Amino acid sequence: MRLNLRQIEVFRAIMLTGSISGAAKLLHVSQPAVSRLISYAEQRLGLALFERIKGRLYPTPEARRLFTEVNAVYQGVQRVNEVAEDLIENRMGHLRIACSPNLGQSLIPRAIARFYEHLPDVRIILHTMIPGVLMQAVLTQQVELGVAFLQETHPNIEIHPLHENRIVAALPADHPLAKHETLRVQDLVDQPLIGYGSDIPLGQLVRRLFHDAQCVPQIKMEVQQSHVACALVQVGAGIALIDELTVSGPVWPQVVVRPIVPTVSAPVSVLHPVLEPLSRPAREFIAMLESLRAAV
Repeated sequence: MRLNLRQIEVFRAIMLTGSISGAAKLLHVSQPAVSRLISYAEQRLGLALFERIKGRLYPTPEARRLFTEVNAVYQGVQRVNEVAEDLIENRMGHLRIACSPNLGQSLIPRAIARFYEHLPDVRIILHTMIPGVLMQAVLTQQVELGVAFLQETHPNIEIHPLHENRIVAALPADHPLAKHETLRVQDLVDQPLIGYGSDIPLGQLVRRLFHDAQCVPQIKMEVQQSHVACALVQVGAGIALIDELTVSGPVWPQVVVRPIVPTVSAPVSVLHPVLEPLSRPAREFIAMLESLRAAV
């Protein structure tokens, strides 16, 4: 074996903290002990893991690649410890979920609250991830369930559609357009809009919406997440096109939501591996998500 677990632990600590001293504090050992272990690890591997420049450590490309695998190992160890704790405390188990950041502030908290009414002894571990990372987490079984809106699918992932999740216009409550029952895409052309990057699924949908209407929007600012766009609308910074799940509920009291015509949807689905049987907590959580459809 080239590396033992202690050497892997020291390597990870240095990657996380960026220094020998930081790793020593994290592991509660001396700095010389950390230096010896990482030097020995490099010798055994035959690889330079860090470049030492003016007293600072900089990870090599090989170290960054290795760090990805080391994190996967640590996640596996963490899951073992979680199962052990469940057995010690006689809990039903735990449920590891991943969701898109915007759903982590809207749909998922409501589903978790309802879930605990039925299964209060299950521990939930919730991760927020961008869609591409989320799909990989489901494929590699780092999480049991993923909840997101996705543009792409995978043959080894089963997808259960949950919500149509239409795109709506979010306006400041005192905006003149808030008087309208519905809005056309053309109504938004001359308005200062809060947009999204072209690499974000919601940004792609908004661009398609204006393209189909043969309009060019005036993007005043660009954000990465729709709940940030909601916060900007709340303080009167502009208008945003947002999926209806993100903007639903009482979180944004100074935001008015209006349907737009025509509209597009960002369908939300729950994902899990095709060949892996679902645990009882996972099945219950899916049932909670489906029960919330009528509330949207």
